[in-house]
Amino acid sequence: MKKASRAMVWLRRDLRLHDHRALAAACASGAQVFVAFVFDTTILGKLDNPDDLRLTFIHDSLAEVDAALRVRGARLLVAHGDPVEAIPRLAKSIGATSVWTNKDYEPSAVARDNAVAAKLKAAGVAFTALKDQVVFEEREVLTRTGGVYKVFTPYRAAWLSALGAVAGSGTASDAVRACDPDLDALAACGAEAVRGKTLDDWPLERLGFRRRELWIAPGMRGAKQLLARFRPKVADYETARDRPAPAAEEPDGTSGLSAHLRFGTLSIRECVRLALATRGADTWLSELVWREFYQMIFSQTPELAAGRPYKPETAGIRWPGTDEHFAAWCEGRTGYPIVDAAMRHFNRTGWMHNRLRMIVAMFLVKDLLVDWRKGEAYFARHLLDFDFAANNGGWQWSASTGCDAQPYFRIFNPIGQSERYDPDGRYLRSELPELAACADREIHFPHAKGRNPRAAAYPLPLVDHGLQRMKAMGLFQAR
Repeated sequence: MKKASRAMVWLRRDLRLHDHRALAAACASGAQVFVAFVFDTTILGKLDNPDDLRLTFIHDSLAEVDAALRVRGARLLVAHGDPVEAIPRLAKSIGATSVWTNKDYEPSAVARDNAVAAKLKAAGVAFTALKDQVVFEEREVLTRTGGVYKVFTPYRAAWLSALGAVAGSGTASDAVRACDPDLDALAACGAEAVRGKTLDDWPLERLGFRRRELWIAPGMRGAKQLLARFRPKVADYETARDRPAPAAEEPDGTSGLSAHLRFGTLSIRECVRLALATRGADTWLSELVWREFYQMIFSQTPELAAGRPYKPETAGIRWPGTDEHFAAWCEGRTGYPIVDAAMRHFNRTGWMHNRLRMIVAMFLVKDLLVDWRKGEAYFARHLLDFDFAANNGGWQWSASTGCDAQPYFRIFNPIGQSERYDPDGRYLRSELPELAACADREIHFPHAKGRNPRAAAYPLPLVDHGLQRMKAMGLFQAR
């Protein structure tokens, strides 16, 4: 009887065992399937914070994958090193004739995958990468003349047209149909196959990181629980999404799923299917399309990874903001409560509400006049849900250097934003206890008329918003 071939599925941004394109394809290939993960030292070596929240999220998510594999007599194979060397070595150790994975579109990841594919090919091992982290990738959604969309609204219309379904219709397009693998194809792992290659061999401490408490449950179960919590609120997303909630209270109107989408503990297709099945979910569906828009832009403009503004005409702007102001912004002591509350919450949890991300980003760039790249890098270092395309896209949107039809003189008033989206100051008080004695009418800018004795411990504002607004517009006008 002919011995079954062996295949290996390499997990990266897809830490789950359901609705998983590469795993489903490998299981359907007729091979015995092994599942593997590599702690990539080319990435870990650049992380200088031993308390990085992302490592706890990843490690705990992998532990859940491993537990699910154990139920079937399999194990998650784990390596530590450069994937260009580690993946061919793992494949050889189990006798795999094929390696399957889901695509990653960042320039460094593309280069890595090309190098892995070349090494595997030289060893006679096939390498297949499939689309999974987006519904439509790269150049799948184009203008009528075959060009790349540079503005979101027409891209969204074309994306929805390509999907062939509308929110609330209950219709599932083939593009978002579930890809559930037949896990009976998983190979039972004997002691030889897993010796020295399991998650038990790589605890967080050995990787150089400490376990942190997370604000959300990681892994497939965590994603399922959060999606279940959000499901009855999807239709109210448009009206509820902009108001941040105190951390100790009921979660705000956002889905909170960004970290799960980033690390693939949840499938983007499952989210789109939910939106399509729910009347009133158009706004949430649009947010999912924004994610795809930024991924598309990045895949077609890889030089963004080198700090280039998307609008070349803004490349000559010299941002005069100071290091002292940047440090005050990072630490949440600008004298503008909505900015400071958001930054303090962020520094503690690695999470920031989407409306607050726009407010603090625009304040850094257009009030403090600090180069947007500094803020982008700070978020990249601390965000639990850090994704380069989304982070870069959001910062360039706020800085008016990116894909945005609105002109540069769109500048948020942080006081007005605070009054509109946290009118009773509940969120502000939860993060800024030194403002507890302030009345609702004054908490949004307590030192408006000079030092307020009810906010004596709170810093005076670093800048005058009206004056800085004019300076910001002058920077763009003079470029």
